[in-house]
Amino acid sequence: MSPFEKKIEQIYRVDDKNIFGFFKEHRFLSNFQVHDIWYDGIHYTSTESAYQASKSLDLKTRLKFSIMPPSLARKEGQLISIREDWEDVKLKIMEEICSIKFSHWRLRELLKKTGDRYLEETNWWGDTFWGADVNHFGENNLGKILMKIREKKL
Repeated sequence: MSPFEKKIEQIYRVDDKNIFGFFKEHRFLSNFQVHDIWYDGIHYTSTESAYQASKSLDLKTRLKFSIMPPSLARKEGQLISIREDWEDVKLKIMEEICSIKFSHWRLRELLKKTGDRYLEETNWWGDTFWGADVNHFGENNLGKILMKIREKKL
């Protein structure tokens, strides 16, 4: 088992009330899942790519993200000049992008199948804004957005 797989085994947990970690059969909840997204007139390969591109208002910069795999988009998104209103709009943008992703019938059905479970983007890489750490400390904004979308879609 790889170190990555060991970490997943340590934090990924599913029970009747919770989904902790967006891995394995719940990978579709992750922004790193490859899935076509049309956002703001541009085709992206994942919600992560669309989100990272949205940090910029420059069309050329956004277009560069359109062909990036999610992991590269995340890295590159930390290097670009970020729009001035980013902190004010990032939650709204993430909700818009995720809503587009889960408007696809197959993903919508998978989201419905999570029932009323609490969705937490549990992670070991320290993202406590979009997710929560291994001790479930964090804002879990991605999980909250997905649960909100699920409520609307059911």
